[in-house]
Amino acid sequence: MPHQPLRMIDANLNRSSEGLRVMEDVARFLLNDAELSQRLRTLRHNLAKETKSLSAGPLSHRDSEHDVGHAYPIPPADKASNIKTAPLQGLVGLVTANAKRAEESLRVLEELAKLPEMNSRLNSTSFEQARFALYALERDLISRISRRDKTNRMAGLYVILDRQFLAGRDELEVAKQITEGGARAIQLRDKQSKRSELLVVAQKLKELCSQAGVLFIINDYLDLALAADADGLHLGQEDLPLPVVRKELPIDKIVGCSVTTPAQATKAQNEGADYIAVGSVFPTTTKKAAVVVGVDMVKQLKRIVSAPLVAIGGINQNNVGEVVAAGADAVAVISAVLNEKDVKGAVRKLVANIDSVKGK
Repeated sequence: MPHQPLRMIDANLNRSSEGLRVMEDVARFLLNDAELSQRLRTLRHNLAKETKSLSAGPLSHRDSEHDVGHAYPIPPADKASNIKTAPLQGLVGLVTANAKRAEESLRVLEELAKLPEMNSRLNSTSFEQARFALYALERDLISRISRRDKTNRMAGLYVILDRQFLAGRDELEVAKQITEGGARAIQLRDKQSKRSELLVVAQKLKELCSQAGVLFIINDYLDLALAADADGLHLGQEDLPLPVVRKELPIDKIVGCSVTTPAQATKAQNEGADYIAVGSVFPTTTKKAAVVVGVDMVKQLKRIVSAPLVAIGGINQNNVGEVVAAGADAVAVISAVLNEKDVKGAVRKLVANIDSVKGK
């Protein structure tokens, strides 16, 4: 068998495996994403199995010391676009560079497998399928990285701005007090108003939250979240399926999901939820039909999900410490803030209680 194709196979196997390993380690160690790291590991292992029939042939013809590619000068005009020399723009740049490296190598392997002397031992279709699988993995991994900053900010106090609780008060003024009090996220919820009216409110709230460095989430309405350029969307169990929503949202937008059971929490996380909201932790007048799950459910879910856990339902100044001690990363409230005359003061007290339990 001619040794030139074997040298090319050896080089491109190394490139693809190295690129996949970098991506796998990003998913595993930096994102703690078991599903993504497993998909990348499987792809890498399948690649090794696909070329097992070549035995030691590629390695036997390796001659890295005399590889003329080391002597290639890179023209100045090409440096900006060359993967090896382009400056890495953080984690996204790292993943993109290694994904392209692996994708290009898989295409070379696919074409080499079509050669008459190779097609009896290699299946070009397998490399093609691996390349397309990697395209999807690159997208999913960059999507997770792009949302990581927002997900990391899902901590502390999360206030649900339910317009029916405002009793005519100005949303922007109340939201301003909430942000000044130290809340980390605001969710706009309104089950009654027209979308056209809500859009105007959402756009103003988005601007206010952006200036304050506070996450702005829309409840239920995918179209409204898109139109207002919200940071994310929150879904209930009866809303659009999470995988459908994920396909429609830009890759940097987060999605939260309400759950009441461990099975729902696991399913939501596996489908790509960026945070899990569990409740109602205590009896609440906000949602009369709410299922009360108790503080023990917070403890249980904290052991089985890695996504930020947001506790909701009947939480107030008296019990917020108990919920945080049980493992909640964030605490969502409505009446504990919106029913108070001094909204900013109520927010500050809740934030202080949360920080005290967390040792801040």
